[in-house]
Amino acid sequence: MRFMNKLNEFEKEFDKLTVELSSENIIKDRQRFLHVSKTRADLEEVVYVYKRYKSTVEEKSSMKEMLDDSDAEMRQLARDEYKKLEIQAVELEEKLMQLLLPKDKNDEKNVILEIRAGTGGEEACLFAGDLFRMYTRYAENKKWKWSVISYHDTGLGGYKEVITMIEGKGVYSKLKYESGGHRVQRVPATEASGRIHTSAVTVAVLPEAEEIDVKIDEKDLKIDTFSASGPGGQHVNKSQTAIRITHLPTGIVVSCQDERSQHKNRAKALKVLRARLLNLYVSQQNSAVAADRKNQVGSGDRSDKIRTYNFPQNRVTDHRINLSLHRLDSFINGDLDDMMDSLNTHYQAEQLKEAAAV
Repeated sequence: MRFMNKLNEFEKEFDKLTVELSSENIIKDRQRFLHVSKTRADLEEVVYVYKRYKSTVEEKSSMKEMLDDSDAEMRQLARDEYKKLEIQAVELEEKLMQLLLPKDKNDEKNVILEIRAGTGGEEACLFAGDLFRMYTRYAENKKWKWSVISYHDTGLGGYKEVITMIEGKGVYSKLKYESGGHRVQRVPATEASGRIHTSAVTVAVLPEAEEIDVKIDEKDLKIDTFSASGPGGQHVNKSQTAIRITHLPTGIVVSCQDERSQHKNRAKALKVLRARLLNLYVSQQNSAVAADRKNQVGSGDRSDKIRTYNFPQNRVTDHRINLSLHRLDSFINGDLDDMMDSLNTHYQAEQLKEAAAV
């Protein structure tokens, strides 16, 4: 294993930190105590698995000596045990490779989910509404909180655009592969001839950025207020509670009208702005990743797709991993775990290949 030296270093560091935590002096230094505790905790799982791996390899080596035992029954027992240890050693090695993969620092963050209708007119807007309901139902299944930041509806149950904040444990780790073009194939309700139409919607999943991640200078902001539209009656339509923020250096425009409080709408709009700016800065710093928002969501054209939702055949297909599920009815109602797990497994396997090649 090429990373054995790194594992040996981790084990030595873990043992050193364990000794330090047991000393009386560290109790007097709270900051040092917290730092050592956290560092040790971060190493604990990989060191535990590494020790199990070494122990298994040692047992396998001892068992190998018994394969030539003069007693036939003992030889068979040794062969059986050796095979078990061999399988266990491979499994532990794979686990170690996974644990040594660099962790995505955004995995535990909340997300800003942006859904926009692309090619397909009103049918694309209706499908944008379907995706909005799909993701919010999935969020509810996961016990996550969600709230709408802004939307532009069509009055027929569809959306030209809807932006949502989703908050909870590990939200980004689950949703980060949803960014891209989503294509729908179905007979629109307005189609009298029963002809199947193809429409497209774009999805962007942005990790929430904290103030420490992105500094925004107030002088770079142009802030406008306007009357919110949508549910809420006369109070919503008459009050200047909606906020539109323009970031002058980049030209990014964000609006929020969901809350009845101007202050709350401003706070939500700033969250979206920070997320978009962080995504933009990451893209500029690492163009190879191509993580800027424009590349992330694509053009909205029918051909620019990561997934196809075929309603006549009750099938959803993810083209990146060539996986088709023949239960679109439950999928569109928020039962996404099989797809999410498959995507995570696929991209983790890709990372493992890259790590093994280094």
